[in-house]
Amino acid sequence: MVKNLLFDLGGVIMDIRRENCIESLKRLGMADPGMFLGEYVQAGPFGELESGKISPAEFRDELRKWLPAGVTDEEIDSAFEDFLIGIPLHRLHELEELRKKFSVYLLSNTNPIMWNDRIAGEFKKDGKTISHYFDGMVTSFESKCMKPDARIFEDVVEKFGIKPEETIFLDDSASNTAAAEKLGFKIITVTPGAEFAELLSDVDCK
Repeated sequence: MVKNLLFDLGGVIMDIRRENCIESLKRLGMADPGMFLGEYVQAGPFGELESGKISPAEFRDELRKWLPAGVTDEEIDSAFEDFLIGIPLHRLHELEELRKKFSVYLLSNTNPIMWNDRIAGEFKKDGKTISHYFDGMVTSFESKCMKPDARIFEDVVEKFGIKPEETIFLDDSASNTAAAEKLGFKIITVTPGAEFAELLSDVDCK
């Protein structure tokens, strides 16, 4: 029986579009932001921010090496956060319904700039906060490592006291779900256009 659901954020709960961020950074004067920004994993200062190796201030300073003089912190943050489209309200309601049957957790490769601003804001759109929707949350920048590294999944197990074999992990990256499966998690790889509520509709709960 499944007792727990472990959700990725981007591409599963939140709609994202890498190209929006690339276009916004180019408008700021960055020649080739695509060399750092992947669909599932980031590199360079983006990856260092996401893995907790540098602070937001250090990230902005690093990025300025590829930007014209005079670009502000606010402009950098806004362009970076254009990666995020948003969370449809129905998915917030679906998370609430799932919490009536399962323990629901979040495991996200993310960064403090997005986490504390636009991500937090999206979860407030129905008058609540992000902690209302999850029994616990693990982020890459706080864990100092990113999926698909096994250590971040081990952090989840240790922090929440859950068993992988009683947990379904949902992620839009096949490499991430493959890593979780090796550790004993049940997995669902969420393909573009799929809705997690439909994918979980036939799952037996505890």
